[in-house]
Amino acid sequence: MAVVMMRVMIETEHRSKKAIKTVTAAQGGSGQSRRVEWYRRLLPMRRPLVLGIALTAVAFVARVGAEDWPQFLGPSRDGVYRGPALAEEWDGRGPAVVWRIPVGAGFSGPAVAQGHVILFHRLGDEEVVQAIDPRTGESQWRYAYPTSYRDDFGFDEGPRAVPVVAEGIVYTFGAQGQLHAIDLDKGTRIWSVDTMRRFGTPKGFFGAAGSPLVEGGRVMANVGGQQGGIAAFDARTGEVLWTATRDGASYSSAAVATIAGDRQAIFLTREGLVGLEPATGDVLFERPWRARTASSVNVATPLVIGDLIFVSAEYGPGAGVFRLDGATLAELWASNEVLTNHYATSVHRDGVLYGFHGRQEFGPSLRAVDLRTGRVRWNVDQFRGGTVTLAGDRLLILRERGELVLADASPEAYRPLASAQILTGTVRAYPALSDGYLFARNDDTLICLDLRP
Repeated sequence: MAVVMMRVMIETEHRSKKAIKTVTAAQGGSGQSRRVEWYRRLLPMRRPLVLGIALTAVAFVARVGAEDWPQFLGPSRDGVYRGPALAEEWDGRGPAVVWRIPVGAGFSGPAVAQGHVILFHRLGDEEVVQAIDPRTGESQWRYAYPTSYRDDFGFDEGPRAVPVVAEGIVYTFGAQGQLHAIDLDKGTRIWSVDTMRRFGTPKGFFGAAGSPLVEGGRVMANVGGQQGGIAAFDARTGEVLWTATRDGASYSSAAVATIAGDRQAIFLTREGLVGLEPATGDVLFERPWRARTASSVNVATPLVIGDLIFVSAEYGPGAGVFRLDGATLAELWASNEVLTNHYATSVHRDGVLYGFHGRQEFGPSLRAVDLRTGRVRWNVDQFRGGTVTLAGDRLLILRERGELVLADASPEAYRPLASAQILTGTVRAYPALSDGYLFARNDDTLICLDLRP
């Protein structure tokens, strides 16, 4: 059926090629709505059946292979892209730029869901949540509230946490611990909680930074307060459902996984690794994992691979892999010399971890490491910081200075396939990769690139 519909579209488009070009120029783009409008204009109204087939085909093509990136590290919070294949090489100019727009302050990367790019940034004395058309860069709606956050170390004063989109609601966690729930289609407030005030949370070094975790109608966040270290809120009302631990807040975003048949929320707090039962907040396991100094700033998200958990942090605790057996974590290996993630979370493929090792300011290396043994398979010294995303058997690396690199995800050697300078300045925010399009930002610009073949 899909082949027949596509054939109708192709034949119609061939007969009306000149007219389509004219309409395309007038419309200024090639999104789904514009394609629908082309066929409404081009096909005679006396042929409703053909028109219906064409419109159905457009919708069919738009759905096949599409994948949103609705939160930090993608749909499964593991940094893995499972959408349509990407181009294997780029020409000398790099990937095509679809659009670029100016943005405000912040380290918060974009999220992509249901026809919206969600940008969380700071403009003046407001934290702003903005929905953007993913194909045109045009603003769809804007939601804002006041902020007075000041960074004690002179860093960017915008929000840090990537938005989360679930069940038609956008959840954001601002630098001052303001947790907001916003209607995805309308951009209107549903509820909000000042977590620093509600739970007695200190400011910390760099404000609130971990993205909330949405699971089973609950929004969970490492608020790090005196009245609760981890808190769960009703996703529809904002009501506090439970609190767990008294751990301080880290800058790590939690993960959720099913391990040995049990659904678990996995947090790396400032104190260590914690597994919780999402419905009740009951603590299932704990393991200390922090530096002995006050400068402990756990950041990377734990990775769950089957019954194994990979955890990594700088400033002393290092990295390790543990097998979860009931409430017991059995150590496979642990070391401060293997794969210490300062900011960026590693990715996993076929028993091998790929990620950054070492302090960001000292020029970390890029490495491939055996998951079960901790053996370093290859190492690129002074690669400098960045983020890494897994797309099939390829690594998509966005370096801190704005260079985008496509490389083999191979344990044998580091083999770059293509590279392009896509941004200038400092790039710290995580990108989003949705349906073959990359959305990335630096200090003042958000860019959309077409990475499709």
